[in-house]
This record gives sequence, C-alpha cells and structure tokens, in this order.
Amino acid sequence: MQTQAGDPGAFRHFDLTRVPSPCFVVDEVAIERNLRILRNVADASGAQVLAALKAFSMFSLAPLVSRYLDGVCASGLYEAQLGREEYGGEVATFCAGYKPQEFDRILGLSDTIIFNSPAQKDRFLPQIRSSGRKISVGLRINPEHSEGEVVKYDPAAPCSRLGFPVSQLRPEMLDGVDGLHMHTLCEQGFEPLDRTWSAIAPRLEPMLARITWFNFGGGHHITRADYDRDGLCTFLRRLKRDTGLHFYLEPGEAVALDAGILVGEVLDLGSNDVNIAIVDISATCHMPDVIEAPYRPALLNEVAQGTTYRLGGPSCLAGDVIGDYTFAKPLTPGDRFAFLDQAHYSMVKTNTFNGVPLPSIALWNSDSDALKIVKSFDYADFKGRLS
Repeated sequence: MQTQAGDPGAFRHFDLTRVPSPCFVVDEVAIERNLRILRNVADASGAQVLAALKAFSMFSLAPLVSRYLDGVCASGLYEAQLGREEYGGEVATFCAGYKPQEFDRILGLSDTIIFNSPAQKDRFLPQIRSSGRKISVGLRINPEHSEGEVVKYDPAAPCSRLGFPVSQLRPEMLDGVDGLHMHTLCEQGFEPLDRTWSAIAPRLEPMLARITWFNFGGGHHITRADYDRDGLCTFLRRLKRDTGLHFYLEPGEAVALDAGILVGEVLDLGSNDVNIAIVDISATCHMPDVIEAPYRPALLNEVAQGTTYRLGGPSCLAGDVIGDYTFAKPLTPGDRFAFLDQAHYSMVKTNTFNGVPLPSIALWNSDSDALKIVKSFDYADFKGRLS
C-alpha cells in the first residue's frame, strides 16, 4: 500500500479541537492558491480550464472557483445540474452511457456533451439538433496508450470501457462531432501527457481538420510543486499553432491539492499482537480509496519513532482499517488527529454504511483564522437515502 504524500501547509498550526469530529476542514487560501496557478496556466497556454466536479464539489467555494476557471466538467445529470446552478461558466458533460429519459435535462444544462462511443453520439445527435440549443458535441477516444500506474484507475488499460479505441476511429464517425476528448492520466505530471500525444498524433492527424477542439481531460497534477507547467504551456501553444484547435484541461485534484484535512478522534484502544486504535473515521465510509486503490493517507504530524497504532474505523467491516501510524506519544481516548490532502475525492465519496455518521464540512481561512462549519449531517441524512 503506497503512502499518499501530503503537504500539511498551514494545517500545522490548526487547532483540531475547533471542529466537531469527524470533519473535513478546507483552507480557502490553499484553494485560491491552486486556482491562481490554474488561471496562470490557462492564460499562458491559451487553453480553457474546467474544474472536475467528480473530484471536488464543495459548492460553497463555487464563487471562488468561478472567479478563476472557465467552468466545470460534469460526469452526469446531477453534477451538470450542480454546475449550472452554482458555478456559472461552461458546463461540459461526459457520461459513459446516457439514459434517454435524462437526456433532455442534460441538454438543458450543458454547453458541451461528450459521448463515449460513436453509437451513442448517433443515437442522441438528432435530439440535440432538434432541441434548438447550440450544443458542442464531443467524442471520447481511448488512445490505447497506457501511462497509468494502477490498472483500476487507468482508462487506457486493456479492455477499458472508457473512450472509443483510437485504432477503430474512422473519419465518418466524426460526422456531427465538434471535438475529441481523452482522459488517461491519474495524479501525473506533464511528461505522460506529452508521450500520449506523441503516440496518438499520427493516427489523429488526418482527422483533426474535421474538429475545432480537443480536450485533454483530467489527472494533471498541475498545482503540484514539481509539475512542469512551463512545459505544459509550451506544448499547448505549439499544438494550437500546428493544428488550429482550441484546447481544454479538466483538473480535479489539482483544484484542491493539499487544501484540506479530515479530522478524527480516538474512541478506544486495545491490543491484538499490535496496538489498535478505534477511531471515528472509517476507511470504508469516509475514505473508500484507502480500500479501493489502495493507498495509505498521510497523517498530520506523524513521527518516525514513537508509539505505533493500527487505526481502524467504527464499522463492522473487518477490513475497515486505515493503516499503521506512529505517534509521538501514546494515544488516549478523545485525542484528535488528522489525515492530510482529503479535500478531493474523499469528500465526494463518503457514504453511510452501518449508519456511520458523515463528516461535517468546515471552511477555514489560514490567513485570517476565520472558521465556519458549512455543513453538518444527522440521522435524517442517513434515513433520507433509504426506504
């Protein structure tokens, strides 16, 4: 299990007892720092940058996001509606399979609709044309060039269901299509994008004259300190010059990278060959990627030498284990701790299995120290999704 890196930033100085537990705490100063970087990339490259709601949908920050980015990309009806209601700007919607009974609503919410296959495009194109709305139509391609490190998160892995294989793409399949979309990266730098384009450019070159835009999707860790942003901007400017196309990027994690923590509390302590701490954060309910990826989230203030505990959640799932962590001093019930870099994906993936309460959501300003609980959850949220 790989440890997920995390920069504590200003959270080194945050008092964990200021919020209820469990609780996501997001630093709006860190979010704005990331957004400013993304805006600079957009300006320097000529590309449009859309925020991927699938990674970070904290709409209380929508006004801030909208101040810097050109809009949002959605993964279906509900995200498209959230983007239209809260964010403004462009709404680009991609779904692996659209439902006919939802498509009219998606049409009314989206500026761009991207299809996973030529067959779906052909099925819904008449509906788009008869709607009277000016909708840009896209087709997602699978470059059949893999740069992913984990097969589960690699859209270009063998037998992938995501995107139409570029080797099967024929010019006539682009009838009615304005642009092509691909999303093949996951938490990666510029170099994998450069290699992917080099791999597919010869196949696409004969067809580029039929389209007006190209979308490179997400997975770009643009706001990471070691990301080659100059290389990305030079690459995008060159492509624009050589192809005449307009380009899009859809960062998700990059919007909220190192901008949030998940605060928890120790509930009970025990021993079974190892020290065990039962905590109110559940891997399966609050950080499911810990089990799905898997990965080991970084702990705020973890030390190399001290007392090590296996942290496990309160649910009945035997595998609800976050990992082994070393603390500077022995834990006692009621102690607070926090996992780093939890604003993206963890917040959008939470669930109420076993009736485990959802974490509250707090907004913190690390410059002014202002703190606001923007959302709390209770029994009604658990019951409301059941029958």
